[in-house]
Amino acid sequence: MTTRTVSTTREPDSARFSSVAFTHLARLTDDTGLFEHARHAVARREHGYCTDDAARGLVVIGREVDPSAEALRLAERYLTFLTHAQDATGAFRNRLGFDRVWSDEPGLGDWWGRALWGLGTAAARCPAPWIRREADHAFIQGASRRSGSRRAMAFAALGAAEVLRADPGDEPAASLLSAAATVIGRPGSDQHWPWPEERLTYANAALAEALIAAGDLLDDPPVLADGLRMLTWLLDVQTSDGHLSVLPATGWRRGTPRLRYDQQPIEVAALADACATAAAVTGAPAWHAGVHRCIAWFLGDNDIGRPMWDAATGGGYDGLTPTGPNLNQGAESTLALIATFQRRTSLPAVSSAG
Repeated sequence: MTTRTVSTTREPDSARFSSVAFTHLARLTDDTGLFEHARHAVARREHGYCTDDAARGLVVIGREVDPSAEALRLAERYLTFLTHAQDATGAFRNRLGFDRVWSDEPGLGDWWGRALWGLGTAAARCPAPWIRREADHAFIQGASRRSGSRRAMAFAALGAAEVLRADPGDEPAASLLSAAATVIGRPGSDQHWPWPEERLTYANAALAEALIAAGDLLDDPPVLADGLRMLTWLLDVQTSDGHLSVLPATGWRRGTPRLRYDQQPIEVAALADACATAAAVTGAPAWHAGVHRCIAWFLGDNDIGRPMWDAATGGGYDGLTPTGPNLNQGAESTLALIATFQRRTSLPAVSSAG
């Protein structure tokens, strides 16, 4: 049985964290893109790059109110990668080897949705006009397509929502957001499983966030209510004794025992984003508490009481195991860490995360 001793690690200073976190992103980035994996804090070139991570990188830099020159250079690198991955129909390739050869064909999987999330965020928020223009061009091209995957459409919807917040009259974004809500579907009537799928897998809260955004921006109260109901349940089932205990990489199928490990940072980041969106839409304090719980998970208020990031490098650890953190600091986990800590700026001061 794992003994849980909660870490006393304090929340990092915002300026110091941003500096060290983007330093680790720079460590994982070369002149082509963002390396997917690392051994400890050192990039593993043999595993190459992926559109998923370049898109996530564009999201977190796009959220920065006053990005540094170095952060903008990273944004340009990730945007260039995404436009290279996109074909003339708006689909995207995902995996590029270190030899600069694509190993897959253009498609509409999760990477397409995440690409639109990154492009939409950059088009709506980036202070650099040349980045906004190119991101908007690529977003419009990609937003003409539709995927049958719930998660791909949910990720794409998050990019469409960013565009609509900046320009409520944007027709391609509104159409994509509406289509995403339809593909995601409505939660079931069972109060013990109010989810449109029989199995929870990864980045689950993105589905709820997409519905919340669609309900709010498209003025559809039933869809908004569905998204809030799904998120309420998801946060509740992933909370244990006042701290976050997210679903493992293996997921959880309805009616089966739920496993505890290995927990992935992407789950925490998705919850933080969804709770922040719910807080912005409803103003309800409970959602602020949810964001605090997500931040606390990285700081050590988790099932084993250990911090899930390296303060020396700014890297996020790749997973929470029964014996401690997986000390590798790859792109996905580092971006999840950054995205979660970015949500602090919109929070009111509270005395605890519970």
